[in-house]
Amino acid sequence: MNKDQVEGRFDEAKGKLKEVTGKVIGSEKLEAEGVVDQASGKVQKTYGDTKETAKDAIKSGADKL
Repeated sequence: MNKDQVEGRFDEAKGKLKEVTGKVIGSEKLEAEGVVDQASGKVQKTYGDTKETAKDAIKSGADKL
């Protein structure tokens, strides 16, 4: 697991918390921030997943040489 995967998952969780909090207190702004944080976290997590997959593929290919 790399830094981008961890930070992405954290941002997703933080965003979900903001979204729920915004709904509970009736703050559309906080709710919207939460949705944006979740989307941003998902993108970063996916980027980290892709980096990890590429690293594993390169390592696997190097092991075959």
